[in-house]
Amino acid sequence: MTLRLRPYQLSDEAAALATHDALLADNFHFLLGWRPSMTWAEFLFALENQRRGLNLTEDQVPAVQLAAVVEGELVGRVSVRFARNEFLAERGGHIGYGVVPAHRRRGYATEILRQALVVIRAEGVNRVLVTCDDGNVASSGAIERVGGVLESITPSIDGGPGLRRYWIE
Repeated sequence: MTLRLRPYQLSDEAAALATHDALLADNFHFLLGWRPSMTWAEFLFALENQRRGLNLTEDQVPAVQLAAVVEGELVGRVSVRFARNEFLAERGGHIGYGVVPAHRRRGYATEILRQALVVIRAEGVNRVLVTCDDGNVASSGAIERVGGVLESITPSIDGGPGLRRYWIE
């Protein structure tokens, strides 16, 4: 497997938007910060500003969102947050990731997390919080394979599953 994390490119627009739209049915936002009123170029500009910590909204922190690509095909994405606000400290964590359904069960989530840890540590964050829904066996397995240690399982805030909180050092 030659999975590579990289910034989104102009050529990713069709695949990324199709994936985003498809995963909305599962209430999963593949493209964090994307709004239908944006052009793809505006979205890429907003991501670059967030990476630099510029023009952040109240709920944003400096972060990078990267495409996970295998042999030129978009297989997932990761959001690496270099700081935590109240929501991220409680529920979202430092790293959020997703794998396109057609590419699941191939080890991509584990590799995305492995590479994301390199990115976040390069920014000086050594103790990393990663969360997943309780009952998401695939995600909890990926987190544990990269060294995640379960801190707690918190109750649901909206009637859905609880949340598993892992620390990776």
